[in-house]
Amino acid sequence: MLDHRNSWRDARRDTLPNGAGVGYKPQHFSNLASGKSSVEWLEIHAENYMGAGGRPLAQLRALSDLFPISVHGVGLSIGGDGRLDPDHLARLKHLIDWLQPARFSEHLAWSTHGDAYFNDLLPLPYTEATLTRVCAHINEVQDRIGRQMLLENPSAYLAFSESTYAEVDFLREIVKRTGCGLLLDVNNVFVSASNLAFDPIAYIDAFAHEAVGEIHLGGHDEDADETGAPLLIDSHGREVADPVWTLYAHTLSVGGAKPTLIEWDTDVPEWEVLAAEADRATALLQRVPA
Repeated sequence: MLDHRNSWRDARRDTLPNGAGVGYKPQHFSNLASGKSSVEWLEIHAENYMGAGGRPLAQLRALSDLFPISVHGVGLSIGGDGRLDPDHLARLKHLIDWLQPARFSEHLAWSTHGDAYFNDLLPLPYTEATLTRVCAHINEVQDRIGRQMLLENPSAYLAFSESTYAEVDFLREIVKRTGCGLLLDVNNVFVSASNLAFDPIAYIDAFAHEAVGEIHLGGHDEDADETGAPLLIDSHGREVADPVWTLYAHTLSVGGAKPTLIEWDTDVPEWEVLAAEADRATALLQRVPA
């Protein structure tokens, strides 16, 4: 298996296999480095690897010889009202130049205001002004890193009355104006649909699948709002829920097989549990006609 993965080392620079990947956590390094896993690719959070040297970068370099790597950003604040942080963007470019990953992605969200940084991915109104700002930021990122980026649909807990675009139309227009790709987070669709009372199947059917370069699956928690109504939280801290697997199967039937990531970022389980989630995704991907 190691020899097989090394054989695609050059090809991985601009592609991911249409198989299952996992978000890399250091406690799973030995499991992955053994070469005995059925996992086909890995994803890292960019901000965890912006330091200079040390064990994290050494392990990442070793894994990059075995697996295609996707880099997922959480700190650019693509939807932020101000300019992108030039220092953060410089660190991102340095990481991408060094690692040469197969993909880079970020979120349709904002997390900065002035000099303040919020540890949350906050929502945006879908208006022409927001569209212009987001597209300008995406163009700046793509120009700086010298490659296409993917933009992820958010999980939503509220809607803005001033929005003039449906989310799927907003994302499609961003693709049209910038040439970026999309990261379709199926769990985010399910969470948003539950919280905002829309049909997740209709959302998936209307999505721009031709622009999708990666799919995410993750777990969510069930809570309640102040009125006692159900509220789902995109937590990435447990197994993918059965209804999300069903929605994922529908997504594959509409858009075809795509590189699919299992996200599990909190309460990280033993390797066997995470690998079983990846195997479940693999089983569904293998049913998709070529």
